[in-house]
Amino acid sequence: MIKAVIFDMDGVILDSEPLWKEAEIKIFNSLGVPLTEEMCETTTGMRLVDVVKLWNEKYPWDTARDPLEKVGETIVTSLITLIKQKSVINPGIEELLKMFASKNLPMAIASSSDRKIIDAVMNKFGIADYFKVIHSAEYEEFGKPHPAIYISTAKKLGVEPQDCLAIEDSFNGVVSAVAARMKTAAYPEKTNFYNPKFAIADIRFRSLKDFTEDEFNKLNI
Repeated sequence: MIKAVIFDMDGVILDSEPLWKEAEIKIFNSLGVPLTEEMCETTTGMRLVDVVKLWNEKYPWDTARDPLEKVGETIVTSLITLIKQKSVINPGIEELLKMFASKNLPMAIASSSDRKIIDAVMNKFGIADYFKVIHSAEYEEFGKPHPAIYISTAKKLGVEPQDCLAIEDSFNGVVSAVAARMKTAAYPEKTNFYNPKFAIADIRFRSLKDFTEDEFNKLNI
């Protein structure tokens, strides 16, 4: 039985992936990394610290001049600016939050984003009060697709992982939730909807509006 619901943030609460791409491409290109939108998609769901390390290994830059930590901080600052200027909450998310709240199900955020990014999103849309727990993978030894963040979030909620429902958009995130033994609902980016990899999720949706009470009841067995 589902006793708690855990949301990824980027791609689920808001369509932030285009903003991530804009910030990352601008900063990495300035360092000589030939980053493209397609390359960005391969790291969707990963922690920024792991993304910066990955591209530095593949396309090394002068880390004496531009340390990895500094690059990450620059991307975060750029992203938060874009969130404040451009971000829009995903259609259906507010109705979903209200539905779970009406069932008295505790909810949480388990995001690969740094806490300051999560806070910027919560403040912009005024939805922080829905969540009993807000957890960032920056505090974990390993990020998604490792299950650590979901296991830790379930523990903070006081619920066993197998009694949680995770809502994810990226394949890395789905792998993380499935590895934690959670029921998993996938909300893939449109071009990835038919990607067979997402078959590991219990259910997938084109729109969060399709996640009705009937669909929830099918999972809640």
